[in-house]
Amino acid sequence: MTEREKLLRQITTTNWIFLLILGSLSSVFMNATFTLGVILGGLIIIANFSVLQHTIRYAFSDQGAMGGKRISIIAKYYFRLAIMGLIIYILITNGWVNPIGLAVGLSIVIFSILNFGIRTAWKTSSREAI
Repeated sequence: MTEREKLLRQITTTNWIFLLILGSLSSVFMNATFTLGVILGGLIIIANFSVLQHTIRYAFSDQGAMGGKRISIIAKYYFRLAIMGLIIYILITNGWVNPIGLAVGLSIVIFSILNFGIRTAWKTSSREAI
């Protein structure tokens, strides 16, 4: 396993941990629509992150789209974005989720990446102090 795969696995694991923590906390302190928004938002963004990761890995592999048509990468990106937008639109307009809870759930990957960056900076600065 390469260093890049280890980092992606760490971020993916952190995504699920943040979803578990935020979902649990919101189920205790918030109402059901807020909690459903957090959980569904988290699941949507984790799925989106996984599909993006797969698309990028394929695009930069030997048999990927970078050797052929680059337009397929852009088309997949916009298709994924449109599907995600449609799902979010349906969830909000039907009143199934709280929009703020959904926004919190959709931020899970950002929280994971920020957590990774802060931890990496902390490790780097603590090594320099020695």
